[in-house]
Amino acid sequence: MNKKIRVLLADDHETVRDGIRAIIDMQPDMEVIAATSDGRTAVLEAQKAHPDVAVMDVSMPQMNGLKATQRLAEVCPKVKVLMLTRHADDSYLQSLLSAGAMGYVLKQSASAELVHAIRAVVAGGTYLDPSITSKVLRGYTGKAISPVAYTGSLTDRELEVMKLIAWGYSNKEIAGRLGLSVKTVEVHKSNSMKKLNMHSRVDIVKYALLKGWLQDN
Repeated sequence: MNKKIRVLLADDHETVRDGIRAIIDMQPDMEVIAATSDGRTAVLEAQKAHPDVAVMDVSMPQMNGLKATQRLAEVCPKVKVLMLTRHADDSYLQSLLSAGAMGYVLKQSASAELVHAIRAVVAGGTYLDPSITSKVLRGYTGKAISPVAYTGSLTDRELEVMKLIAWGYSNKEIAGRLGLSVKTVEVHKSNSMKKLNMHSRVDIVKYALLKGWLQDN
């Protein structure tokens, strides 16, 4: 029997917490194991409860989502962090991804977006809410992305694999969609990252933003 995805929820608005908890607990493969109202308590609860994913608001008292994400990366590196906010503002995005967040979802988006995002980040993917990608693209100019020199060209298959990675699919899901083995997907990912001088998933997301891939999904 597959274990349920264990979710830690952190939001300073009780009504919002209750609503999100209800959405998550309705899923047959998920359960909320703890809910807190601030980032500092979220970190403490994560250390005690060992969730698979922490769904956190960006703006919280005591410790905001960015600082809590940074702290979780230090003390609970296995916990995936998914940011949830009502602010469609790309100014946080690069900092959050660099801090270790695996995804960014808007509260005003359909509940299906949150559910898909949780599954995506737990599987090792990166998930960006489709509603913010156009704003993010306008914010990320060539100058903003210049620290990484993206050189080299990809084969059609490598391109398919990298797009699906950027969209948040796991290696297993990509293998199923493309009719490949998981090992072959991993090889394509590794070769692509070498060709493009990439070193982390943040680089993949930046490249996807630059190429407009996240608007295609």
